[in-house]
Amino acid sequence: MAFLRRLGVDAYMLLLIAMVAAGLILPVQGVAAAGLKQVTVWAVALLFFLYGAKLDASAVRSGLLNWRVQGLTFGATYVLFPLMGLGLAFLFGRGLGPDLTFGLVFLAVLPSTVQSSIAFTGMAGGNVPAAICAASVSNLIGVVLTPALVALLLHQGAGAVSGAAVVKIAAQILLPFAIGQAARPWIGGFVQRHRKMTLTVDRGAILMIVYSAFSAGTVSGLWSAIPLLGLVLLFGVVALLLALSMKIVTLCGRAAGVPEEDRAVLLFCGSTKSLASGLPIATALVPAATLGATVLPLMLYHMTQLLVCALIAQRQSRRLGAAAGQPAA
Repeated sequence: MAFLRRLGVDAYMLLLIAMVAAGLILPVQGVAAAGLKQVTVWAVALLFFLYGAKLDASAVRSGLLNWRVQGLTFGATYVLFPLMGLGLAFLFGRGLGPDLTFGLVFLAVLPSTVQSSIAFTGMAGGNVPAAICAASVSNLIGVVLTPALVALLLHQGAGAVSGAAVVKIAAQILLPFAIGQAARPWIGGFVQRHRKMTLTVDRGAILMIVYSAFSAGTVSGLWSAIPLLGLVLLFGVVALLLALSMKIVTLCGRAAGVPEEDRAVLLFCGSTKSLASGLPIATALVPAATLGATVLPLMLYHMTQLLVCALIAQRQSRRLGAAAGQPAA
C-alpha cells in the first residue's frame, strides 16, 4: 500500500475503481436505482452548498491580482483544452464512437481540480495562494461556463443541452452554491473547522455517481456496444491530451517569463480536470443510459493525471530538497 501511495494511488482511487467494477458486475436496477438517483441528487446539492459555504470570496479577489498566472491558467482550462478536445475528437471520433467522443469534448471543457492541484503545487514548492485562487475561480466559473461550452460546441444531436438541463443545473448546483455563499457568515467557520464532513460528502457523492453511471451503462447494454479497441484508443487519446496540455502550458509559462513557483500553478491547475465538478454537471446534462460513456474519459483522465502529477511533484520536491541540502518531504 505504501508503494501505491508513493505513486499517487490512495484508498479513494481504489474505491473509485471498486465502484466502476461494482457497476459493471453488480449494477443497481429498478426501484433501487431510482432511490440511488434521488439520494445522489440531494448529495450533489449538499456538496455544492458546502462548497459555497467554505469558499472565501475575499481570498479569491486577492489572488486575482496575480493576473498573469491567473490569465494563463484560465486560458489553458477554457481555451486551450476545448480546442485540443475538438481537434482530438475530429481525429479520433470515428474510432471512439459518438458517446465516447462526446465524453472527450465534455472532459475538455471542465474546470480544473481543487484539492489535488493545490496539494501538488505545494509539494512542488509552487505558489500555493495563487493555486488556491486559480482552482477556486476555475470551479466557480465552470459551474456556468462548462454547460455553456457544451451547448456551444455540441449543439446538435445527443450532445444538445436542453432548457430542462439548464434548469436542473440551476436547481441542483447553482442554487445550493448561492445559498451556501449567502450562509457563509454564519456557518463558514463551522464548515472550515469540520473539513472531514465536506470531504465525506464530496467523495461520497462522487462514489455514488460513479456507481450509478456505470450501473446504468451496464443495464442499457452500453458497454457491450463499445469495442475493446475503442477503449484502448480512448486511453491513448486521454494520455495524449494530458501530455499535450502539460507540455504546452509549460512552454507558455516559460515564454511569458512566469517565475518557477507560478509555473507550478500553471502546470497543476492548467492541465488537470475536476472529477468532483464534472460528475455532478454530467448528471444534469446527460441521459442516464449514456452517462457512463460520457464520464469514462473523465475517469481515465482523472486517474492518469493523479499518477503523473504525483510523480512530477515528488520529483520537484526531491530537487528542491537537494538544492536546500535537506531531505524531500
